[in-house]
Amino acid sequence: MPNPPAFQSLMLPNPLPLDGGESLSGVQIAYETYGELSPDKSNAILICHALTGDQFVASTHPVTGKEGWWMRMVGPGKPIDTDRFHVICANVIGSCIGSTGPASTADDDAPYAMRFPVITIRDMVRGLVALLDQMDIERLHTVIGGSMGGMQALSLAANWPERADRVLAIATTARHSAQNIAFHEVGRQAIMADPAWRDGDYYGEADAPDAGLAVARMAAHITYLSEDGLTEKFGRRLQDRDAKGFGFDADFQVESYLRYQGSGFTKRFDANSYLYITRAMDYFDLAEEHGGTLAQAFAGHDGGNGTRFCLVSFDTDWLYPTSESRHIVHALNAAGAPVSFVELSAPYGHDSFLLDVPALDRVVKGFLDG
Repeated sequence: MPNPPAFQSLMLPNPLPLDGGESLSGVQIAYETYGELSPDKSNAILICHALTGDQFVASTHPVTGKEGWWMRMVGPGKPIDTDRFHVICANVIGSCIGSTGPASTADDDAPYAMRFPVITIRDMVRGLVALLDQMDIERLHTVIGGSMGGMQALSLAANWPERADRVLAIATTARHSAQNIAFHEVGRQAIMADPAWRDGDYYGEADAPDAGLAVARMAAHITYLSEDGLTEKFGRRLQDRDAKGFGFDADFQVESYLRYQGSGFTKRFDANSYLYITRAMDYFDLAEEHGGTLAQAFAGHDGGNGTRFCLVSFDTDWLYPTSESRHIVHALNAAGAPVSFVELSAPYGHDSFLLDVPALDRVVKGFLDG
């Protein structure tokens, strides 16, 4: 990806300890805020982004020029109403949109590259909590996240139970399945097999492992969609031709679509960051972090501190199916935590939480207002 523009960021005053036993010094957390913080700081909402997301939840992305990834949900008068709430969205550590990650400069003035320590979802949240500390926000009105963002929301609830009044986790899971890990490994191997990867030391070179990163994105993007959605949108229709080409160009519309998704992704994301973030997701297992029992992860939410939970799944999401959300709900029930749950119908698969699903708007608004 090209050199990014300057991002709004904050340097953490203390080294950030990591689950792997190392620590990071001079950590930058890039973030965006929307809406005014109330005098008593009780209206702060933290939105956690997904794997390839960023802090530009409701503003124009400075690299791509595209509108924010949840612009339909966040803003004045929208379900997450910035006339009422102070919304914070920060880029996770390990990423490449302004927060400290593999492309960042280490103490020797060279990029970390593969010297960057392996991180976890809990490490990402540790950075977010440190950011909130710097903002002097002790307790959030709500922490919200979809997909990997939902993992972060659950991790914050499990490890910092005093930091949020409400937790809204959408299209997510408490741990990665073998299938989830397998898809990520295909993507990582595609990146590492690209000769331009150079064992991660491609910064400053004439070329980057864009071909491998594009393939990784293509493979992952398939998991975000539903079969019915793909069939309805593309079917077996040909791309800009009346007959099969009997070659290996993009004969089918779905092939052209995936190639477009892959090539566009390389313009805004870093291949090493993709390796590190997918590894963090694969390591995620809330039950394992808390003695092997998921209910134990939520033991601090038995009603004493008033934290309320809402879980949302989609009927066409086969990446993190409804059974995963039900598993979390059962654990919250076992822990005595107040929780609501809804499975929504939508044709878009896992990506439904990002797309036009009016029922989700109503759930989000209702949970925040309740």
